[in-house]
Amino acid sequence: MIAKESSDPVFSVKTSARRKAAARFVAVGVSAAALSLAVPAVSSAAPVTVIPGGPTIEVPELPNLELPGAPTKPKPKSTPKPKPKTTEPAKPNVPAMPNVKTSTGYVALAVDGAHTIYWWKNGEFIKEMPISMGSNAHPTPNGVYHTKEKYRDMYMDSSTYGVPVDSPEGYRTYVEYATRMSWDGIFIHAAPWSVQQQGNTNVSHGCINVSTENGKWVYDNVGRDTPIVVRGTVGGQYTGD
Repeated sequence: MIAKESSDPVFSVKTSARRKAAARFVAVGVSAAALSLAVPAVSSAAPVTVIPGGPTIEVPELPNLELPGAPTKPKPKSTPKPKPKTTEPAKPNVPAMPNVKTSTGYVALAVDGAHTIYWWKNGEFIKEMPISMGSNAHPTPNGVYHTKEKYRDMYMDSSTYGVPVDSPEGYRTYVEYATRMSWDGIFIHAAPWSVQQQGNTNVSHGCINVSTENGKWVYDNVGRDTPIVVRGTVGGQYTGD
């Protein structure tokens, strides 16, 4: 059965009002839906550009790209600070090395006025030692000696060169670290009994007296045929070897 529209004026006015209200409701719903589509989700949607009266265009987010050929600022080079030069000052009052030949690299110079023996190795000064050489009664002759045999310990006996042991000038003394300088009885050797005089005065019978430590150093390091030059004594000139 088909219902006919009533011709009643009141009924027509009410029907028209209902239709207009329904149309407004539909329009509001459509606008809300369109608005929800136009606004992107905050957390996941890509940025959009909205042109009034036009379509909505999605613009993808561009990655950070470096332009080719773009000048880059060079990093400043760090200039290292120069290291201070460490130069060991020359030893004061060290005489020049004697101009003598050596087969061992070592050269020694015993200076009476300084009561000191100086040592060089391969042309470089390395060591000095206080010494006591022969007294005025038994002076050590000046000249160039060369080391010979060595004795870890020995007895030095004045009778070996004609002075009896029991005479006023005689002696028989136990010594350590003795290195022979001449065949007539001159040695450089440890003499702990004359340490107080070493570096100050001459009290030996002609040998070069040094401390036990220095006597050991000569014994351990200085090879046979090393030149030892004696200079400045009152003992004349050494001629033998």
